[in-house]
Amino acid sequence: MNPHATPVLVLSLALGTTITISSNHWVLAWTGLEINTLAIIPLISKSHHPRAVEAATKYFLTQAAASALVLFSSMTNAWATGQWDITQLNHPTSCLLLTAAIAIKLGLVPFHFWFPEVLQGSPLMTALLLSTLMKFPPLTLLLMTSKSLNPALLTTMALASAALGGWMGLNQTQTRKILAFSSISHLGWIAIILVYSPKLALLTFYLYTIMTSAVFMALNKIKALNMSMVLTSWTKTPVLNATLMLMLLSLAGLPPLTGFMPKWLIIQELTKQEMTPAAMAIAMLSLLSLFFYLRLAYHSTITLPPNSSNHMKQWYTSKPPSTPTAILASLSILLLPLSPMVHAIV
Repeated sequence: MNPHATPVLVLSLALGTTITISSNHWVLAWTGLEINTLAIIPLISKSHHPRAVEAATKYFLTQAAASALVLFSSMTNAWATGQWDITQLNHPTSCLLLTAAIAIKLGLVPFHFWFPEVLQGSPLMTALLLSTLMKFPPLTLLLMTSKSLNPALLTTMALASAALGGWMGLNQTQTRKILAFSSISHLGWIAIILVYSPKLALLTFYLYTIMTSAVFMALNKIKALNMSMVLTSWTKTPVLNATLMLMLLSLAGLPPLTGFMPKWLIIQELTKQEMTPAAMAIAMLSLLSLFFYLRLAYHSTITLPPNSSNHMKQWYTSKPPSTPTAILASLSILLLPLSPMVHAIV
């Protein structure tokens, strides 16, 4: 790829995201989503590997279908109510269509099938964009229309996402697929609280973005695409591997790390809304994803590489990780003491 193309594509992603999150009109929001889709496709397929081309094709087809549903939903609502304002989504059929469209764009169950395959075919840094930045515009649309959405439907999709994200990640060996199922599981936590507390849903997404970005950047630094590569990277970057273990445990939601904060606040809010069974169910389902985070953490630090390993041992390097990685790693581990202040704001 031309070296000048990457900055243009990244700027296009920023432009598309900004247009969608700042718009009040459905057509403008749709335009921003389309700019995002067209800008990320060259980044997915830039290696020209058949798997990368397949991932880009799958991504384009699913996102095109979701965008068509968004347009159809907004046109149905405009036909029934005369309103193109995003916050004025009042028609029941339009609400259902929009929920399906955004679920496809985010990768919520039962529209999750494309997400692990696309992440597996993408480079690690493109996978980071797909897991974080590309989810922000659709999530913004859900937040703006949260008062019109069906709580029972979102709760069902959220519990199914938490269950399937944990269950499907159990026997994965590829780090990108593990993080894809981790993303699906976290989306379940965001979706279940969206109708009752949009601010808390947004906070959960922000913290998920920080933790996932830190993990992706650490894996990119050690060039770990699967479990065996994580296993043999201890000799190369021991400090980063130890930090990676803490970041993975934070992503799992264990106290006293940052990831415990959103789960704690969500369970508290669900209990206030008299949804104790749903809170218990999603808390129990998070144990499934805890298992594969622990397995990845175990591979990254606790197990030393065996002598019979087929992988070449890598030389120890004293070059420290980049400043953004260090900052994100610190935030993904140390933010739990701010919980009282966050709770007062939310």
